[in-house]
Amino acid sequence: MRLLTEHGFGEFYRRNARPLWTYIYRVTGHAADADDIVQDAFVRILKVELPEDEEEQRRYLFRVAGNLMADRWRRTTRERAKLDRAQAPAPPAAADTADVRRIFGELKPRERALLWLAYVEEEDHAGIAESLGIARGSVKVLLSRARARIRDLLQARGVVRNS
Repeated sequence: MRLLTEHGFGEFYRRNARPLWTYIYRVTGHAADADDIVQDAFVRILKVELPEDEEEQRRYLFRVAGNLMADRWRRTTRERAKLDRAQAPAPPAAADTADVRRIFGELKPRERALLWLAYVEEEDHAGIAESLGIARGSVKVLLSRARARIRDLLQARGVVRNS
């Protein structure tokens, strides 16, 4: 375990900032949130001793970002609930076209993170477990549920046919 040097941090940042930002953006759907969370994650990395292995450092960075996204999601959910209680309910909007990005956004943050890490970052179950701070044995079940949920949402919108 060691703290990163200034040069080591710069190299670590150059290699990981863009993939981390992309991951966060796909999970949150907001560029400004991705910018903020990437910045906060790297600030936290500066303050801790990291493992020697670069892959473990990367997984730790993604886990920190995942925790920051979860914190932001919980805070936003609480704020939205307060606003909903204060406002009259709006009539439901009709679904005109199926937009996969919007459907992906309907998934829970953990489901989005699981799917992103598995299929975009191509992490194995051990890597996903490490990045999200969950048990390795849980990844298979949670990933299966996330796939089923996005499939059901896509089918409900007519984007894919029932199989």
